[in-house]
Amino acid sequence: MPAVSSLKQAEEFLEIAPDKAEEIYKGILAKNPENDAVVLEQEQALVKLGELYRDHRKPNELSELIRSSRSFMASIARAKTAKIVKNLIDLFSEIPEGLSLQIEVCKETIQWSVEQKRIFLKQSLETRLVALYLENKMYHDALTLINSLLKELKRLDDKMVLVEVQLLESRVCHALRNLPKSRAALTSARTSANAIYCPPLLQAALDMQSGVLHAEDKDYKTAYSYFYETLEGYSSQDDSRAILALKYMLLCKIMLNLSEDVHAIINGKLALRYAGREVEAMKAVANAHQNRSLNEFETALATYGDELSNDPIIRSHLAALYDTLLEQNLVRIIEPFSRVEITHVAAMVKLPNPQVETKLSQMILDKVFHGILDQGAGCLIVFDEPPQDKTYEGALETLKQMGNVVESLYEKAAKLS
Repeated sequence: MPAVSSLKQAEEFLEIAPDKAEEIYKGILAKNPENDAVVLEQEQALVKLGELYRDHRKPNELSELIRSSRSFMASIARAKTAKIVKNLIDLFSEIPEGLSLQIEVCKETIQWSVEQKRIFLKQSLETRLVALYLENKMYHDALTLINSLLKELKRLDDKMVLVEVQLLESRVCHALRNLPKSRAALTSARTSANAIYCPPLLQAALDMQSGVLHAEDKDYKTAYSYFYETLEGYSSQDDSRAILALKYMLLCKIMLNLSEDVHAIINGKLALRYAGREVEAMKAVANAHQNRSLNEFETALATYGDELSNDPIIRSHLAALYDTLLEQNLVRIIEPFSRVEITHVAAMVKLPNPQVETKLSQMILDKVFHGILDQGAGCLIVFDEPPQDKTYEGALETLKQMGNVVESLYEKAAKLS
């Protein structure tokens, strides 16, 4: 049977008889690679068989395929090997519960690339392994690998991979809440990127991380600009991460108290192609925030749990937003009272008594309002705003002006001498 028809026949069986397609692909891979045509056919069959295992959720068969095909890959061009190996390992990403096996196979393949003295393949796979560690929340393993990788890459002056690793370092440090180091790593990545041609997807990833770090600093206006650039970058490449950039854009508008702008963005030309539950979730949050309604906010969180709670960045910012919204509601409720029962306040905001009591205690400590909690009587006693004593500020200003006078006199004395 000719080579082309073998692959064609396998493709015809993919839908109706996947077992038969698998058998044909295995038959092609078992052939003796006697000429370039057969080698090309085997390369295609290898990738197609990997995709078949991915589509039918067979991670063990996929891992065995990668292991058994190493002798074949050792015989073909190095650049082609790197591409095939990376493609096969990436197929695990679409298989549920396949992350731990993907990490294991990636480690084995790195060891194989070391034995074969394929340095660039090793570095590429180690970069992928760092991303997998990050996804699996193995942050310390990721940092250890990053440190050894950075030393190698700086010695070899491989700027492209260096940018990727520095960006991953920034993301890992951010996940560990080490924000100063995360910013430093991102600055290094941007500096390295300026020295080379930076592909659109990598540039979009850099912009995404910049937006995330600016959002951490509550600079939502600058963060929005970066997320907009990210959306355009991913959108131009039809990358699935574009929807995440759009969600972060909408989040920035909500955090800036510009919920009405959310509707304008959603109905814009660029965002319309991403209409769906992800966008509807952010719209529901925007409506709840606009109406200052805790009830609507909680309904949105319950209705769109996966869309709003799975992403740690959106989750943390929405938690802060919920806290602010609760604070605003409590201030509005207690404003007319000098003494009010905590049960009444809890009933008004439709939350449990202990939660409301804890929040009121925190607000008193933060000096949002002045008062005390009488827990014995179950009441909140609100005091009038005390008059501000300007003595301290006045004394500081006087000392500052005196300091300026002394410095001025010292300068004049220095000129005279």
